[in-house]
Amino acid sequence: MIPRVIEHDLLTEMRATGCDRAGLEIMLPKAVHRVVKLTGIKPIAANIIKQEMLSFGGDAVTSYGTLDHSARATDVLLLGTERQLWQLIAKLKAHQFGLPRLAELIDRSLNNYEALPKPLRVGRSTWRFGRRTYVMGIMNVTPDSFSDGGQFTDLAAATDHARQLVKAGADIIDVGGESTRPGAGTVPIRTELARVVPVIKALVRLRIPVSIDTRKAAVAAAALQAGAVMVNDVSGLRYDRQMAKLIARKKVPICLMHMQGNPRTMQRRPSYTDVIGEIVDRLAESVANATNAGILHEKIILDPGLGFGKTVDHNLAILRRLREFKVLGCPLLIGPSRKSVIGQVLGLPVGERVEGTAAAVAVAIANGAALIRVHDVKEMVRVARMTESIMGGN
Repeated sequence: MIPRVIEHDLLTEMRATGCDRAGLEIMLPKAVHRVVKLTGIKPIAANIIKQEMLSFGGDAVTSYGTLDHSARATDVLLLGTERQLWQLIAKLKAHQFGLPRLAELIDRSLNNYEALPKPLRVGRSTWRFGRRTYVMGIMNVTPDSFSDGGQFTDLAAATDHARQLVKAGADIIDVGGESTRPGAGTVPIRTELARVVPVIKALVRLRIPVSIDTRKAAVAAAALQAGAVMVNDVSGLRYDRQMAKLIARKKVPICLMHMQGNPRTMQRRPSYTDVIGEIVDRLAESVANATNAGILHEKIILDPGLGFGKTVDHNLAILRRLREFKVLGCPLLIGPSRKSVIGQVLGLPVGERVEGTAAAVAVAIANGAALIRVHDVKEMVRVARMTESIMGGN
């Protein structure tokens, strides 16, 4: 007999021992260990948290100056099982020093991390996350997009390509009329409308679900009027203040992306102190702006924005740690398709990045992505189905 370390299918393994249901409910939270990061905690609160975690058999990592209050604030890493963390949450609710509110935030993040996003109505379809990964096919009707610029500016070519993407397994087609490649400038609203509206109308006549990729409320409004059923805003509602009001009024899903800077400036030495933490916080602000405007939380999809104000190392960290974004409680979209991070890692031009894209898609799905946004739909649908089979659901 070789003792094994079990990391996956803990519930299945427990059931296989013959444990009864009551025992499973008691012991499963003891088998799952979590590390929860808190930031900017005052020493008096941090010391209470540490003592409570120790009393439950867990621990908390704090700065050296926390004990004697020489530090003004500290990050705290909670180390414990799910059961110990639930015990901490219950105990903190009885304390002072802002700890009841902190307990609520920890509770929400843990619940979001464990739960599947709620089903999302997209046009005539309902997306049920966890059953499979949904695929967004890219349709850039621009002359200057980094990968397919100029290929689909003709209406017939765009329509035919969309048909092929849907036949290959795309659940929705993301139509964009403004390139957001590094260094790109802003396209006038009139130009963007002339590019996207005819294509959207043609696709809608073919009963193809369409998302509009735009930062501008006027373009989004025209696209929705033409039959689009979703909006993909790379600015995360930061470019046009009218966008949130429009989405709240139309009650359609919206994808909010993170971008440092804007397309013209975003790749000029992007810098973060804590790349994942800062993107999580920025996306949380976008979610708050959305819900404050009346957008339902269950209508929001989040995209950490691969390649938008990130270095190679930043992009790789996002893929590696994508699951950490689940604390925000929204479906996660990832768009690695043919991105420069793949070209820089593998030393390949845009046209030779399908295998690198496949690797990124597989890792993203394994780490919790609910949607993938890709050019090569046929190949990536196959990657998604295989990854889902290996993972047994994401």
